[in-house]
Amino acid sequence: MVIKRNVSKITTTPTWLLWLSLMIPPLIWAGWYLINPSQNSMPPILIFIPLLLSPIIYVWLIEIGKIPQKESNHQSTISLEKSEKKPIEEELTLQKLPLSINPQEEKALRDCFPWGIYYLQKIDYLPQAILCMGKLMSAPEKAYPTVKSNLEKVFQDRFLIIFQETLQGQPFFALVPNPYSPTAQQKLPQEKLTRPDIALILLLFTFITTTIVGVQLSGVEVSELETNPLLILQGLPYSLSLILILGIHELSHYLFAVYYQIRTTLPYFIPIPFFLGTFGAFISIKSPMPNRKAVFDVAIAGPLGGFLVTIPVLIWGLAYSQTVNMPEQINMLNFEALDPRFSFLFAIISKFVLGSKLIADKAIALHPAAVAGYIGLIITALNLIPVGQLDGGHIVHAMFGQKKALIIGQITRILVIMLALIRGEFLLWAIILIFMPVTDQPALNDVTELDNKRDFLGLLALLLLIMILLPLPSTVQSWLNI
Repeated sequence: MVIKRNVSKITTTPTWLLWLSLMIPPLIWAGWYLINPSQNSMPPILIFIPLLLSPIIYVWLIEIGKIPQKESNHQSTISLEKSEKKPIEEELTLQKLPLSINPQEEKALRDCFPWGIYYLQKIDYLPQAILCMGKLMSAPEKAYPTVKSNLEKVFQDRFLIIFQETLQGQPFFALVPNPYSPTAQQKLPQEKLTRPDIALILLLFTFITTTIVGVQLSGVEVSELETNPLLILQGLPYSLSLILILGIHELSHYLFAVYYQIRTTLPYFIPIPFFLGTFGAFISIKSPMPNRKAVFDVAIAGPLGGFLVTIPVLIWGLAYSQTVNMPEQINMLNFEALDPRFSFLFAIISKFVLGSKLIADKAIALHPAAVAGYIGLIITALNLIPVGQLDGGHIVHAMFGQKKALIIGQITRILVIMLALIRGEFLLWAIILIFMPVTDQPALNDVTELDNKRDFLGLLALLLLIMILLPLPSTVQSWLNI
């Protein structure tokens, strides 16, 4: 779906072939383990060569089928006329809405920029926007509302007012057609955002799949349910705990998005009948963020909300967990004998709850509720990674700006790949980050910086990420006797 949405308009190469080129590494790795099930370590050449070849082949396949720019625009317009629904971003790109202004409007446009606020030097008319370039003469937090108010007096709700920076750090204003104005709403197909029926159905299926997985985690075979259906109740501690953690995470995103009047869908769960019983939950934001403050608040609300539920669930689950002998092979997903020392935060919480039961050479047989809390920690860490579309990527974008966030994202990718070489369980994380876009969508006002309180809260969130991923140092292990 991602490839079809982002690449199919610029190349004639089949989408399935592009997808296959990106899947070269996991297909090779899965094949190797199927052929060599008894071996635990893969030859390094089979790890790095596919990772290097896959993006090269992907780019080459795009280039050999690349559509010339004019033809691409023409085909995009035709495909728009044939389709029933398209995302708003595509509607803007394909110029479904009028963009031209008359000479009188241009004069009024120039008058919207007071010299002492923003010194307008030139106006550029692009196919998708009107760029107003100049010099910022006041603080960004004063310039944007002043210019925005003046422009809305002239054009009402005809345009979205964007305030961003060039690669050289020069602030500029851009006017793009507003797809949410009454006129635009008549021309564009309406998309129903809130689908409570679908949300409830997905929630019900996720409850069923996670409950079945919870039954298995409690040591009950699925076949035993046929003779004693009441055994299904043993899966509830896991399913209810995990759904609560995921639900609060996404609901926190949703409520802050509603607070900032951002168009968004309801939280949707993703059920699967194996592994953890779910691939998580998500919301889909359908309108631009008004400013970096909104980007930060919406992004950080999810991980913090989920984390505040994860901690009591984890403590409750650990209280009913048992310590066992440390296995020879350590695995982060071995819930029957989990080594808590892989995570500084998890080890501290485990020692606090289990006390003298948790000593050196002991692992933890997790209660199903503790499994849900443990997964909640992993989800929190994964979301806080400061890359692209992840919550952590939004957070560093809001804190440091889009340009610095891009650099931080690239550095993070490299660090996670290095971590995967040391700890194989992070290999899947590295693969996800390699193919994830590093750039984040800018806010309408992407220049005004955050206040000190939000910057401090963002640093605490990144510190939380480090505490979850950082192994427990040997000196602390000796001090705690674990």
